[in-house]
Amino acid sequence: FDRLEKSLERFEEVNRLLSEPVVIADQQRFRELGKELRTLEPIVRSFERFKKVRSDYAGAKELLDSVSDPEMKELAFEEQGKLKLELQELEEELKLLLVPQDPNDNKNFIMEIRGGTGGEEAALFASDLYRMYTRYAERKGWKVELLNWNETGKGGFKEVIFSVNGEGGYGRMKFESGVHRVQRVPETEAQGRVHTSAASVVVLPEVEDVEVEVNPADLQIDTYRSGGKGGQNVNKVETAVRITHKPTGIVAACQQERSQFQNRERAMKMLRSKLYEIKIQEQTASVAAQRKSMIKSGDRSDKIRTYNFPQNRVTDHRIGLTLYNLDRVIDGDLDALIEQLRVADRTEKLQAEV
Repeated sequence: FDRLEKSLERFEEVNRLLSEPVVIADQQRFRELGKELRTLEPIVRSFERFKKVRSDYAGAKELLDSVSDPEMKELAFEEQGKLKLELQELEEELKLLLVPQDPNDNKNFIMEIRGGTGGEEAALFASDLYRMYTRYAERKGWKVELLNWNETGKGGFKEVIFSVNGEGGYGRMKFESGVHRVQRVPETEAQGRVHTSAASVVVLPEVEDVEVEVNPADLQIDTYRSGGKGGQNVNKVETAVRITHKPTGIVAACQQERSQFQNRERAMKMLRSKLYEIKIQEQTASVAAQRKSMIKSGDRSDKIRTYNFPQNRVTDHRIGLTLYNLDRVIDGDLDALIEQLRVADRTEKLQAEV
């Protein structure tokens, strides 16, 4: 309750600050305070509702103790029971709202999918994952932009990178990072044997320039001809851009846009996101060493999920969840999986707080 009262005080303070001319003139601080206000608002609204229900519950209890009329006593008893249930629900809601939130959850994100072990079948599976995620983005009303790709001759992807703009996108998709495994009979398999292949997925929050400083002297910038899906300049002009960050060896490339300038801007955005990921991993390394998290959002070496086509089964190994609706999942119906992962993550964080 001390934390809730402090949240209420801070909410009122931020509200006051947002109306001050000096804050309005400082757009960076104004945006930061606005974001903090949006984070505090659901906590404050639930806390105010909790206090009202708690007061009503005390009134119903007092009435129950004071009346002697059987009919009035029964009504007071029913009212007290309803309010007690609502109090319990609000208490659980407040506990979850007090769990520290990832500051990146509301950001847009960049997703990278790469075919792993399994050759052409792995590349086709990477293509299936790309379709699955873009279909899910469509369901959410998010905007998808293809940034870079490396296709195989049979319609698969050795690598595909795209950005997604949408409210709360990173918060919903960050748990997709890791190794995804597929078990199915490839089209080229004459004897009907099930093969196992894999693809890796990385989800990065998009970051602003101010969040990651990049020294231009640390960059090697190369241009080359785009490989397809572009406009008239494809294979004629070197519009594609590849940027290498020499201190870390990180590479970011973009070939989607028709102009070299636009591709360079997008490649820089990707590079900043990758450098930001390293920065965040370094900051959280000590915490991770103390408490090994069941739900991970960045370790790309962990096998997180298996898609078994013969059994129409999808299994998330981190939370032991198995669903027999793979046909719907691969078509972009991911809400059931994602919600369970988010619940597990919140539960784990809540236990850590206690």
